[in-house]
Amino acid sequence: MTTRVRPAAAAASVGDRATSGVFWLTAQKWTTRLLGFVTIAILTRLLSPEDFGTVAAASTVLPFFFLLADLGFSAYIVQVKTADQRMLSTAFWFSMGAGVMLCAAMMALAPALGLLFHDDGVVPIIQALSLWVILTAFGSVPMAILRRDMRFSVIATQGASAAIVAQIVAMIVAFSGGGAWALVAQGLVAPAITSVLAWATTRWHPSRTFVRREFGIMARFGSQVLGVEFVAMFRALGEAAIISAAFGVAGLGFMTIAQRLVQVVQDLTGSAIVPVAQVAFAKIRDDPDRLRGAYLRALRLTYFALALPLTFVAVAAPLIVPTVFGSGWEQSYPITQILAIAGTLTVGAWLDYGLFYGVGKPGVWFWYALAIDGLTLGATAVLSHVGLVAIAWGFLGVCVLATVVRWFLTSRVLRARVRTVAGPFLFLVVAVLTSGAAGWAVMTVTAPLPDLVALALIGLAVLVVHLVITRLMVPQVLPETLSMLARSRFGARLRVLRRFG
Repeated sequence: MTTRVRPAAAAASVGDRATSGVFWLTAQKWTTRLLGFVTIAILTRLLSPEDFGTVAAASTVLPFFFLLADLGFSAYIVQVKTADQRMLSTAFWFSMGAGVMLCAAMMALAPALGLLFHDDGVVPIIQALSLWVILTAFGSVPMAILRRDMRFSVIATQGASAAIVAQIVAMIVAFSGGGAWALVAQGLVAPAITSVLAWATTRWHPSRTFVRREFGIMARFGSQVLGVEFVAMFRALGEAAIISAAFGVAGLGFMTIAQRLVQVVQDLTGSAIVPVAQVAFAKIRDDPDRLRGAYLRALRLTYFALALPLTFVAVAAPLIVPTVFGSGWEQSYPITQILAIAGTLTVGAWLDYGLFYGVGKPGVWFWYALAIDGLTLGATAVLSHVGLVAIAWGFLGVCVLATVVRWFLTSRVLRARVRTVAGPFLFLVVAVLTSGAAGWAVMTVTAPLPDLVALALIGLAVLVVHLVITRLMVPQVLPETLSMLARSRFGARLRVLRRFG
């Protein structure tokens, strides 16, 4: 029995559907993150660094438990050639059963985790957030079905709706004096709404079937995916524990705010890359020439899209952080600048992640992640005796090494020369250095001006230089970007709105 999932339109090419997906998911991020900026700007004035640090510490363990419940089955569903009812039902019943058991285990282990973070306030937060595991596991299979069918407009609309409601709830709790519980409420409301909407959209229902053979096939693939994610979760947990032990939860709060600002910028411009790239690469993996060309085009576009805003943050963080988050976050300024520079290097890893999963090689990515995340955690431990800024510099150094390693790994998958894969990186370096220098010069000159005026002028300088460098070094990027937008269904809908607006 096959699923009743609506197939993607046969007439649309993989490239057009992928392009449409990128624009839809990017639009979702702009909607939710811009509203999120308003939310967090309010929350940082109502909550303390300790509140953010407490929830950040508790949140580091959540993905770990969800990964055990999912076991990498979602990634398998997305890339497998045929998804039938037996396979999907097996994945669902395992995820739900494991989710319930892991939620109970997380509640029981909360006191021990409180000792790990040297903060008893983490315990009730962890116990409440354990429900996140069940809520997310409940929607994992329907969400995988939507991604598999490249129904990214639906995913984007539902995700935006859930995020907006969750942000409203968080502000209500914060204004009511709920403290850190405002962030807890936000973390639970969003997955609950997303899961319910995914079920309603797919109209898929699991059968009372659990096939051991299907479970074994998925588990072999998923164990490699799980290994990658476990390594990342252990690294995040270890970093949070090291930082909170060395600098207290307030120090973890300063690091969290810096990371969040950089992550928000990345989300606004490039978070759609991974889910779309994985599906798109999976559909063309049997055509090496097409796969190679698609990857290189996507890499150039990724560098173009993300280097611009991250360079702006790297230059103007001392003005952006107090404008967005208010006073009291001075220790986050230099951390944000360094992490923004590192962020320009890590964006290539997003695309490579989608490539290795899309072509069915998560094992290679596992060994890469094990080495790089282990090195990152080691650097954090060594540099914690120096300070938070030193930890950020250590992360930047690891990012440089990781980028070089990926050139060799990716070239083997694409059957291309290393210099071919590394070629777009030269554009990234030149664009960041020149536009960053221009922005820094303008910031120096505009120091006497109001912060908002200075930010606007700095942003304009970075933008102009970035576009000039792009036009000179990779002239095909700008026309490709405009052409992709025009061809996408997202662009078509915008034209319809303008026509009848």
